[in-house]
Amino acid sequence: MIDRRDVLRAGVLGGIGGALGLQAPESAAASAQAAGAVDGRDWKRLADALSPGATLYRPHGPVYPSLALPYNHRYDGIQPAGIVACATAEDVSEAIRWARSVEMPAVPRSGLGHNYAGYSTTTGLLLNMARMKSIVSTPTPGRARPRTYGPMRVVHDAGTITVGAGVTNGDLHPLLEDDGMFVPTGRCPSVGVAGLVLGGGIGFSDKMFGLTCDRLVSTTVVLADGRTVKASEDAHPDLFWACRGGAGNNFGVHTSFTFQYEQFEGTVGFYQLRWSLDSVLPAVAAAQRIAQDTVGDRRFHLRLGIGTDGRTKAQIRANANVNAIGQFYGTVRELRAILEPLLEIGTSEERARNSASVRQVTPGEASVLLSATTPIERFATKSAILDSRTLLTDQQVSAAAERLLDWPGSGNEDGAGFAMFALGGEINQVPPNATAFVHRDDLFVFAAETSWADYDLPSVAKANLRWVQQFYDDIFPGKAPEQAYQNFPDPTLKNWREAYYGTNYPRLVDVKRKYDPTGFFDYQQAIGTR
Repeated sequence: MIDRRDVLRAGVLGGIGGALGLQAPESAAASAQAAGAVDGRDWKRLADALSPGATLYRPHGPVYPSLALPYNHRYDGIQPAGIVACATAEDVSEAIRWARSVEMPAVPRSGLGHNYAGYSTTTGLLLNMARMKSIVSTPTPGRARPRTYGPMRVVHDAGTITVGAGVTNGDLHPLLEDDGMFVPTGRCPSVGVAGLVLGGGIGFSDKMFGLTCDRLVSTTVVLADGRTVKASEDAHPDLFWACRGGAGNNFGVHTSFTFQYEQFEGTVGFYQLRWSLDSVLPAVAAAQRIAQDTVGDRRFHLRLGIGTDGRTKAQIRANANVNAIGQFYGTVRELRAILEPLLEIGTSEERARNSASVRQVTPGEASVLLSATTPIERFATKSAILDSRTLLTDQQVSAAAERLLDWPGSGNEDGAGFAMFALGGEINQVPPNATAFVHRDDLFVFAAETSWADYDLPSVAKANLRWVQQFYDDIFPGKAPEQAYQNFPDPTLKNWREAYYGTNYPRLVDVKRKYDPTGFFDYQQAIGTR
């Protein structure tokens, strides 16, 4: 499965995760103890300090359960002592100062809490940013650079757009559909833009326009001491560098982001291909060759995957498939030429269906077709960054297909499998040390994933977590690739500093020491101060 919907997600409660080495955030026990020492007068002091548009929620209130619940229900057992629904940057500042005064951690949540490792949960103070939804655009005609790509006219650097920390991918997608304005974002509508950009931000236009973080012009950050700063190339450039790929909840709480946007007119090429698992070897091999051949072609975007879903072995086998999806900034004829090796694969029925999927659509239609919503249940992943030396061999793909058919099953329709998100183009034009996002000379972000339902038994959760580790180990026997994607955090990853950040990690530590010297923003895989 390749499509976010087709490509899985999973998770489990803290007790089950602990038994399998997937611990909840390390600070949970300490923050729970701190919360127990806070009395009613302290909570009233916090409530009184907030603006009229903000609200403090405590356990047992009617709204609290829905705000406390993370999108990744794997961590639904971690309950915050309080939730501040912030309306302004001043609310964030007051909440952080208050949390420090009572020695309680504060954790921001910009979207619904998708984090694979539960890092947007806490037993301390949760800062819910959902009310900060402002979107303000400013045209910059003096900087605009029009260019034509076949039937698509793009005005590069058409203007800037400033969004609040509560804005999600889904809030930005209508700008493309209705106004022809575009910022490269992810495909899952309920993911917060804040988490996306801070960890890099891959999507279906990243080769053309760069990662989400590459379009960032500035960001407003509330620091651990409650001060608010604006980071850009000209102000606090070291912090600005770190905020482009250094992941969230490391240096402060972001309250707004300003991006460069593009203006679109015309149509783009779209495709969505699917085969039975019988075609896994030729399909994966052809897709990897295409990714290599087009690594410098900014126009072509590819997501490749294998996956399945179901409860019984018969369902899992019947549903097992290979698929690919993407878009192209050019003509359908050019797109068909690129896809030709893939369009020749499969049964006559598959070839006909796949060929018919290749068509010209508006950017707004492409946004809808490429969008995918993951069910609110439980999910886990293990990622890797693949370059030309670590592309999957036939032996690795065969091992993956065999293990896929051995998936234990679940009630989550996302199922299990792997996805490969092609890199290159504009992403690889940026030097690895120019931003904190180090993965700049690579071909794919790889993600092995699994999912299960809320109502599945604990034994199903345990079986899925064991399976995804086995699946990953079968694909990468002996030694896994050296790097992994920080926006797909894996709490079992031992060498996460090198895997997520590579040679940029020491510089991130320097930024951490400067802006959060006491390590107030902390979690299991947080940037350290040493």
